[in-house]
Amino acid sequence: MEEPKRTLAYICPKCKQSVVVERTQFQLAAAANKLPCPCGGSALLVELEADHADLTVPCAYCGRDHHIRCSVHTLLHEEALAFSCKATGLDCCYIGTERAVFQALRRLEEAAAHMSEDQDGQETFLNEAVMTEVLGELKDIAQRGGIPCECGAKDYKVKVLYSSVELTCAQCGAKLRLPAAIGEDLEDLCCRYTLTIGGKGEA
Repeated sequence: MEEPKRTLAYICPKCKQSVVVERTQFQLAAAANKLPCPCGGSALLVELEADHADLTVPCAYCGRDHHIRCSVHTLLHEEALAFSCKATGLDCCYIGTERAVFQALRRLEEAAAHMSEDQDGQETFLNEAVMTEVLGELKDIAQRGGIPCECGAKDYKVKVLYSSVELTCAQCGAKLRLPAAIGEDLEDLCCRYTLTIGGKGEA
């Protein structure tokens, strides 16, 4: 039986190209994994301990490394994991099944291309038009009482980031981050009648 594999992907901050590597669960668990970009300008570092995994992720958006910790089980078994840049809200690393990672990477590359085109501008958001429409859709959903929290509360706070909107439950602190960078993000939101903070939302 073939050993389960994990696909890892990020965009190199040096050459701006996607870096995609595949490792078996055993390879990830056996020793620290340094996964460099072919250009030599960056590398993703994955280290597994007994109960947690530490990742050092190069970021193409803010130019810094992000240090992330998650459970070993999550790293090795979740279908798709997305880690984001705190400065921009954009995803900077994906880990999961090959299919899920490549689907997510396509969206990430589109957002990165948009950022590259507008890097000399002074825009407040990565994509002003998409953000405006996303906020409008959120307002419509909220007006029909469609943004509850899993804890049962209905009060929440809204934080508008560079490429996403973050909803935080005022009672329990649970969060829901909604991407607002490309047209596909808007299309996904338009298909939802309700959103659940702390959950995945409902159609």
